[in-house]
Amino acid sequence: MTQIRKLITNTALVSAAVFAQGAFAQSTATPPADQAPAMAPAAAPGQAPAAAGIAQPTPAPQTLTAPQSPDPLVQKRNANAQASAEYKSAKKSANAEYKDAKKQAKSQYKSDVKDAKINRKADRQANDSEMKDQMNGMSAQQQGGQQQP
Repeated sequence: MTQIRKLITNTALVSAAVFAQGAFAQSTATPPADQAPAMAPAAAPGQAPAAAGIAQPTPAPQTLTAPQSPDPLVQKRNANAQASAEYKSAKKSANAEYKDAKKQAKSQYKSDVKDAKINRKADRQANDSEMKDQMNGMSAQQQGGQQQP
């Protein structure tokens, strides 16, 4: 139950952070080209126009990810899918651990039963031999006692 609570709170925190990022990204986005000043260069922000004869450094490679939708329902769906995937993986690993523990307990039980059968058989043999020895001793005493008179 606590794992589910953790997943739900983490999901809520992640979705809130993603929503805040989306809102921040929209507020800092560049205005459309028709609203931009007429003298602004067409280059991306942070880049100077290339001077004649000077090579531009290559930009660092960027990882491409799908843009996050600012729609809270889409964000909730994505967070639910992620939480579901985490839950399934946690459930699968817990199930595997349970099966391993069950298999180990079963093998331990089988070895205990086998040892108990061996001990029971040895006890029976010891009792039988002891009883036979007692019976032989009694018959020897009876025979010896009858011969004396």
